[in-house]
Amino acid sequence: MTAPVLDVVALVRELVGRTTVSGDAAAQRDVLGTLTDVLRSHAPHLQVTEGRDRDHPWTLLRTPADPGRRQLLLACHVDTVPAADPGAWQRDPFGADLEEGRVWGRGGSDMKAGVVAAAAALATADPGTPVALLLTSDEEIGSKGAAAAAAAVAELPVGAVVVPEATGNQVVLGHKGALWLAVRTAGRAAHGSTPERGHNAVLDLVAVLGRAGGALPLRSDAFLGTETWNPGVVAGGTVPNVVPDRAEAVVDMRTVAAGEELLAWWREQPEVADVEVRVDLPPVGTPADDPWVASLPAAALPTPATYFTDASVLVQVVAGAPIVVWGPGTPAVMHAVDEYVEVAEVEQAAAAFADVVTRWDGAPAGSRPAPSRGSPRARER
Repeated sequence: MTAPVLDVVALVRELVGRTTVSGDAAAQRDVLGTLTDVLRSHAPHLQVTEGRDRDHPWTLLRTPADPGRRQLLLACHVDTVPAADPGAWQRDPFGADLEEGRVWGRGGSDMKAGVVAAAAALATADPGTPVALLLTSDEEIGSKGAAAAAAAVAELPVGAVVVPEATGNQVVLGHKGALWLAVRTAGRAAHGSTPERGHNAVLDLVAVLGRAGGALPLRSDAFLGTETWNPGVVAGGTVPNVVPDRAEAVVDMRTVAAGEELLAWWREQPEVADVEVRVDLPPVGTPADDPWVASLPAAALPTPATYFTDASVLVQVVAGAPIVVWGPGTPAVMHAVDEYVEVAEVEQAAAAFADVVTRWDGAPAGSRPAPSRGSPRARER
């Protein structure tokens, strides 16, 4: 496989050392600029498009290949979840320590290692090979950066997509969608000593949440599994001696199909005053027998990812192109205390992505996408 021209370990450490928590547009924009500068220093021919969305920045870097040929798109996010309770970490969550063959810190697996592996592959790409790298923000709060970039991606003739999230360098063919709802109840305030004069919105919310577990019309899919729901945030009331006149639960549902039926269930409940859709992302699934997937130099897992990715946005704008989630990192440490990434996995991913880029056929738009050329792994299957 092709050796990366970037010092991938040094770049992972630099990125992990930068705080890019979702919602901090300035910090994420700075990292987008850093990555662009690094890539242009190694591949000055790259074409750069920067998003103008102030709240959800994004950057698209492309080779100057014939724009009529199908693009291989590598799609990564640069944001992370917060490093909650830093005192519980054995190391500084933003120290980017290199120990025991690992880079330690928030974002190591999710997904700054994947960003670096994809960037290293783009840096080695022949200018005539149609390959692009999409860098997004705010993936962790509903793929907001990818949504901001969707129109630009829709203009590209995309032939295949790699989302380098943490999969331990195994190919994953999809994941459930996400439907996040703010479910609200309304009551009437009264003094806590005379609750009969009011109407308790918290009790209404408790009632509907208690009923949801057995009544929600959750569906199943042979590949994606059964839909789930989780009331992740619950709030209501102001002080103990006032009957609460409002309450809210933010419910995270992981879906296997369009969410209209689930949304309708919540809105039909008699206690519910209002339902706000916070996130609505579709599920993703690529057939295992897709020719390009079969050509990849890594095995495809028979199970989906347990998390959602920017693929849920991209699947809506790439006109049926195959999408895989495939990258370095350990899923079990994503969002966890003492997150890390194995150095060997980063180096392996950078080499594998560069190999796939080198073999990318880039058939002209309007023709059927061709698989990568000459993959030995495809013959092993």
